[in-house]
Amino acid sequence: MSRLSAIHPAQAEGLAATLFAGITKAVGKVPNAYATVGTHSPESLAAILALDQALGKTSLSRSEVETIKLAVSAHAGCDYCVAAHSLMGKMAGLAPDALRQIRTGGDTGQDKLDALLHYVRTLVSTQGTVPAADVQAVQAAGYSERQLIEIALAIAAITFTNLVNRVNDTVIDFPAVQ
Repeated sequence: MSRLSAIHPAQAEGLAATLFAGITKAVGKVPNAYATVGTHSPESLAAILALDQALGKTSLSRSEVETIKLAVSAHAGCDYCVAAHSLMGKMAGLAPDALRQIRTGGDTGQDKLDALLHYVRTLVSTQGTVPAADVQAVQAAGYSERQLIEIALAIAAITFTNLVNRVNDTVIDFPAVQ
C-alpha cells in the first residue's frame, strides 16, 4: 500500500490536471508514480516530464536510455521503476535476456551496451571522481563527450522517481518482472 496519498487524475485541478491529461493522452493512463508526484507537487512532475522529453531529443537511443534507467533502478532497489523500465525497455527493443541481465547486474553480450552498463553502474555505486580509465573505456566503446553528459541526465531523471517510489512504496501498475 502506498504511503503517500494520490488523487484520481480525473479529480485533479490546475497544473496537475493539465499534466495528467497529457500523460493520459500519451500513454493511456497516469501511472501511480506520476499520480503521486503530481498530487503533491505538479511542478516536480512538470520538471521530470521535461527531463524525459529532453532525453528523447538526445543522441542516446531509446534502448540506451531505458538501459540506463533500468540499471539505475535495479541498483537502487526501486521495484516500481524496475517494472516500468523493463516494460519500456522491451518496447524500445531490448531482448528479454538483455533486460534480465541489466536487472541482475550482468552483461548483455553487446560490447557497446555493456560498456554503457559498466559506466553507469560505476557512476551510481561509487563516490568521488570517476576513474579516468572508466571514462576512457566508455568513450572507446563509442560514446561521445556529449553522450557522457546525456548519460548523467538520464541518471538524474531516474534517480528522482526511484527516490519517490522508495519513500512511497508505490503500488506497481506495470506487468510483473519475470
